[in-house]
Amino acid sequence: MLSVQDKKSEEIQISEEENDKLTIKPLGAGQEVGRSCIVMEFKGKKIMLDCGIHPGLQGLDALPFVDLIEANEIDLLLITHFHLDHSGALPWFLLKTKFKGKCYMTHATKAIYRWLLSDYIKVSNIGTEQMLYTEADLEKSMDRIETINFHEEKDVGGIRFCAYNAGHVLGAAMFMIEIAGVKVLYTGDFSRQEDRHLMAAEIPPSRPEILITESTYGTHIHEKREERERRFTMLVNDIVNRGGRCLIPVFALGRAQELLLILDEYWGLHPELHDIPIYYASSLAKKCMAVYQTYINAMNDRIKRQIAVNNPFVFKHITNLKSIDHFEDIGPCVIMASPGVMESGLSRELFEMWCTDSKNGVIIAGYVVQGTLAKAILSEPEDITTMTGQKLPLKMSVDYISFSAHTDYQQTREFINILKPPHIVLVHGEQNEMQRLKSALVREYEENSEDIKVYNPRNTVGVDFYFTGEKTAKVMGEIAVEKPAEDNVLSGVLLKKNFSYHIFASEDIPRYSDMLLSEIQQKQLHRFTSSFTVLQNMLSHLTGSVPEIIIPNKKLRVLNSVDVSVDKNFATLEWTTTPENDMYADIVVQVLMKIQSMSHGDMKNVASVPFTEYDHMHFKECLIEILQEMFGEESVPKIFKGEKLFVAVDGKKANINLKNLEVTCEDEVLQRMVQAAISRLHNTVTPLNITNMK
Repeated sequence: MLSVQDKKSEEIQISEEENDKLTIKPLGAGQEVGRSCIVMEFKGKKIMLDCGIHPGLQGLDALPFVDLIEANEIDLLLITHFHLDHSGALPWFLLKTKFKGKCYMTHATKAIYRWLLSDYIKVSNIGTEQMLYTEADLEKSMDRIETINFHEEKDVGGIRFCAYNAGHVLGAAMFMIEIAGVKVLYTGDFSRQEDRHLMAAEIPPSRPEILITESTYGTHIHEKREERERRFTMLVNDIVNRGGRCLIPVFALGRAQELLLILDEYWGLHPELHDIPIYYASSLAKKCMAVYQTYINAMNDRIKRQIAVNNPFVFKHITNLKSIDHFEDIGPCVIMASPGVMESGLSRELFEMWCTDSKNGVIIAGYVVQGTLAKAILSEPEDITTMTGQKLPLKMSVDYISFSAHTDYQQTREFINILKPPHIVLVHGEQNEMQRLKSALVREYEENSEDIKVYNPRNTVGVDFYFTGEKTAKVMGEIAVEKPAEDNVLSGVLLKKNFSYHIFASEDIPRYSDMLLSEIQQKQLHRFTSSFTVLQNMLSHLTGSVPEIIIPNKKLRVLNSVDVSVDKNFATLEWTTTPENDMYADIVVQVLMKIQSMSHGDMKNVASVPFTEYDHMHFKECLIEILQEMFGEESVPKIFKGEKLFVAVDGKKANINLKNLEVTCEDEVLQRMVQAAISRLHNTVTPLNITNMK
């Protein structure tokens, strides 16, 4: 790796090739929480990481800034988990844009995505014209999504990627992406702390060059799980014991299942609470629980052990509540209702019904985004505005306990210290929290003299990294075991597949690639009014040996490669195409043209006609053609003066004396390669009587 540069910075001057540039640009979640969408571009490949909506915005305003990209140029789209701020824009992007790439998520994420977004469509309090997609669109999007197992490696057009458990919600994954040997780890939302049903995020086995990580909680440190659970159950207990209704806004899947496990266990330990009902209020409640009961193996060891005795997600003290029409509001109760941000849906309806009674209480149990009602009431305003525009006094108690399974500062720091990535890009954090985390990390690494760079780009501003290295080719097949040639030149087929190079013999092509070998038979027809004998003599003079006669007075085989037949004022050439055979065919064509231009008297004396000048020029032309094939047209001049020719490659120059065919060059390897090419041509066309050429 050579260097790194932020687009806004002018401190580092970079003059590397564009192909070496890796760009990471947030189209969402850049100095904000919501509409996560990160685009990465490297070596002509474009990857989109997550495609969410902003929960505090509506319609097209909720989308990431996808108008800054061409959707049809995205090769791969990876979704880390089912939360709306990471997957909520996916149906729109898959169906309403020109995206043609592949989209992947884990099996559990795909199952839950279907139901969670269905719930979002139903509870969204916006007009049909503002909806980004319909239920039918969501159903169609399922066919565009492919699944990946944890620890399974996949390759899409040279982009290698693998999913690791992120511990955030059921099915949440972090992705290690590798392009041309450069590894980038995108964590999405993750947690390194095991909870009641989820395992902690894994540590990938290899170190990434770049880590793209969430910064949701900045430098905050979570309280211990046991203390958090104790405080939560005590708050619920206090509210119902004073005769109040306890509202816990949650999304249908995610933290809801963690809280249900806690409440069901707490109610089981306190018989005095058995008369107070707990409701799980979501139209998707049963479907959600069916998904959780299906993917037990994706959870932690505690749940796996418990399932052997009884299913922990079959609750004893919790009842599903499909809608408010089925609810009798007659006394103390606990209701977990969606959505968690309380912008609409059942949680908003219940909040507006209960907010004026001081006996009631609402517990915000997870991270909430700016611009939502759940965030607004944490500042304890005197009144709130209902969905119909009415002002209501806020008298119910408001409490916040973080059950959000996001990494805190301690977890983030430990995660980074284990991986030690040279570069860290912070996303998914409010501007101030992200800046605090960046400052804390920079300060810590400076004190420890560790060379780790930290970036916190805002939306639509990219960070550029430059990676370069030697290109190496792996020798395979027969030529891998052959002894090297005397001139130390390795000859074979060079195959580039994605970002890997391999060299092997042409006969090994079917073995090491999906290419097919084929032969091209060339056939040319030329006007020829002279005799078969004249042609035979001319070719003998040129090649130094008598061409093989295949059919008497009908066909000659020249240099064991080109068949020439004469019939009815035409000469027909036939040969199998190779660089050498094509050159021999050109020689025969030149002879035919020369004979056609000769007078009748010249033909009679054809055996004594001096061809030295013609042969010498043709040898030069053939030599230039071969050298251009080897080193590229720009390395060999098409026009040369006198008897001097040269080959220039990577600042090295080999001079060729066409009189004695000697090569001089300061670079021994280049000299040997050029000399070998001349020798091969000379041996093939020795026939050209090099003595006369000199």
